[in-house]
Amino acid sequence: MTVDGALYRELIRLDGKGYRSYKELQKEYPLDNATLFIDHVQGDPFAAPSTMRVRLPQSEAQFPPEAFQSRARSIALRDLIARRFWESARTNAKGGLASGSSGTISVPRPGQAVLERSSVVLNKDYVEVRFSAGLPAFGRQVAGRLAAEMLAEKLPIIVSDSLCYSSYKDSKLFQHLCTVEDAQHIRSRLKDMGLVAFIADGSMLPRRSGVDRSPLRQGATPFRSPDSLRIRMRTPNSGDVWGMGVPEGITIIVGGGYHGKSTLLDAITEGVYDHIPGDGRELAVTRYAAVKVNVEDGRPVESVDIRPFIGSLPGGIDTASFCTQNASGSTSQAANIMEALEMGADLLLIDEDRSASNFMVRDRRMQELVPKGSEPITPFIDRVRQLWEGKGISTVMVVGGSGEYLDIADTVLMMDAYVLKDVTEKAKEVAAENPSRRLREEGEGFISSMDRYPLNTDLDPRKGRKEVAVVARSLHSIQFGNGEIDLSAWEQLVEASQTVTLADVLVRSIDKMDGSRTMRELVQEAMKGISKDGLDSLGRLNGERATVRPFEIAAAFNRLRTLRAFQR
Repeated sequence: MTVDGALYRELIRLDGKGYRSYKELQKEYPLDNATLFIDHVQGDPFAAPSTMRVRLPQSEAQFPPEAFQSRARSIALRDLIARRFWESARTNAKGGLASGSSGTISVPRPGQAVLERSSVVLNKDYVEVRFSAGLPAFGRQVAGRLAAEMLAEKLPIIVSDSLCYSSYKDSKLFQHLCTVEDAQHIRSRLKDMGLVAFIADGSMLPRRSGVDRSPLRQGATPFRSPDSLRIRMRTPNSGDVWGMGVPEGITIIVGGGYHGKSTLLDAITEGVYDHIPGDGRELAVTRYAAVKVNVEDGRPVESVDIRPFIGSLPGGIDTASFCTQNASGSTSQAANIMEALEMGADLLLIDEDRSASNFMVRDRRMQELVPKGSEPITPFIDRVRQLWEGKGISTVMVVGGSGEYLDIADTVLMMDAYVLKDVTEKAKEVAAENPSRRLREEGEGFISSMDRYPLNTDLDPRKGRKEVAVVARSLHSIQFGNGEIDLSAWEQLVEASQTVTLADVLVRSIDKMDGSRTMRELVQEAMKGISKDGLDSLGRLNGERATVRPFEIAAAFNRLRTLRAFQR
């Protein structure tokens, strides 16, 4: 495959001219069997790379219809094409030709999760990849001959490697599709089976590190379900799969330090997403509406009803519509839970190590020293049962320091040297033999009013001469005008492309924050638009977006320091 001679001649003609001369290339060019679209050209070699698309007809790509006949398979195939394009571009066009990002061709690097991405469009007519390209320069002059080499020689190789079915091994391609299809099938069955999660026997749960989410191979212990919780899942492609079904209700994970408690909870936390073959957690699957709740000192909170956990505060501070720019550990965790419930979470995931200790439990001695009349906090231990029995909201939590939770747990799991055991009966015996002396503090039932109506009165997305400066800066950071949205405590963002999506949703939602819609309605409207019209509905065409859940959108909204809201 070669680039049409017209583009080649254009690039040679521009050689040596000022860098802005590249702007003349913004149009489409035929390739042998495809079309190259140059949508936007960077104004400077050190600026963000140019954006382009290459579209190959299905008559040339020849992906079989059964490879994208269902939504699950279509998402998986697009994900696989993005991975192949990224790998081929890294090999064939990794840059370093001249100044700035010269010579680079790339799409956002996919991680371990299989996500719906805007970088690949696939239908019965064509397959298209949207990519960034660093047009070569020497200083601030066009390096036309290098650009011709980049687009006329290297890009066709990348296209052939990634957009043509003939470049893939059938076994690996369909393994990718079937793995995702099986995971989604299992997730669709969890609720009817009374489960919140499923982890297949043989899964490899440990990760290399907190920043490297690829599987830890050496020394890792394969997961095996306790006999008491082992169930069979029938899948459309892998047949019968055996593993642990985590039941609804209250599940406690205990065990010694470094024995794998948090590793198990992490797998459940990230099980809301599908994973690539070889990840080790391909069939570690969790309900879609599961939310990991952490402590988050210093976060802003706007008009959140935290009364189920925090009563009247000194100074007459209203906790029915609690507002602060600097939440404490307990108020931040209370707000995080209430915001999750506002968005429809049906499973809370909590790690004692990432929680405020006074929010989790008050023992008998502290109750004697600080009587309930002087303590505004109703600890989580006294609300978790009400959440399940009154609202059908399950909890899975890691507990290492407080045996008080044994009294209220439905299921108790122990990680012992990375081996999981069901110790529910033993835990009941221990609780009976060592009765707790603490007093329950739950009071009335779990009552909350959370119809919040956001207002845009103080939202200013401008920065300098830019009317809208809302940009994803990293996985957990969004620039909003002169401020920043800090998402560092939100563990269920797994790729920076998701943060790009959040930034774009924010931009499109500002005008709608006029007090006529609740927070949940705003988020649902954004999700409905994405579901109906795809990620392209969020703005100009680019390959930088990836799908998010309502909970991630709400998390970004709720951490806007200038957000204002009221309750009715």
